[in-house]
Amino acid sequence: MSHPHETRAASCRCGAVTLELVGNPIVAATCYCHSCQEAGRAFEALTGAPALLDADGGTPYVLVRKDRIAWLSGVDQLDEHRLNADSPTRRFVARCCHTPMALEFTKGHWLSVYAGRIPARERPPTAMRTMVRDRPDGVEFSDDVPSYTSHSGKFMWKLLSAWAAMGFRAPPIEKTQSWTRKQG
Repeated sequence: MSHPHETRAASCRCGAVTLELVGNPIVAATCYCHSCQEAGRAFEALTGAPALLDADGGTPYVLVRKDRIAWLSGVDQLDEHRLNADSPTRRFVARCCHTPMALEFTKGHWLSVYAGRIPARERPPTAMRTMVRDRPDGVEFSDDVPSYTSHSGKFMWKLLSAWAAMGFRAPPIEKTQSWTRKQG
């Protein structure tokens, strides 16, 4: 378990976009929803893009409170992608090397950083699989971590607990101090 002041680094493939994650993440999870699979396939099709989806179709994330992130470089290199114009979920891709960096539920208090952006030695292990009802046909799971057909009570409790610790604030990423400081 990490110390509350421990930091992890996350970066794009070429290193132009860097992000610092402070303290314990909310949870490390792998999502199997149709949207994550669709976005993953689209991002992986970009020239030079790194792999995003696991072999079983899952997208591994590390969820971090927005008040515990700092964009250290490259904010101006991020492009926003939405699967449809009115989606509350947007994904950020570093245009310098086509590296998917993170997903933001715009109404939420957390940022879902693609786990592959964090060096393996710093990456927390996956604690759960979510939305497994949408996994590709034929994919079976071992019982090494819990698998939930939707967002489980445990998953929602972790999000609610983190939100309470933030004083029930849910700032958009552009309103976080780290983002605006790096834009100026």
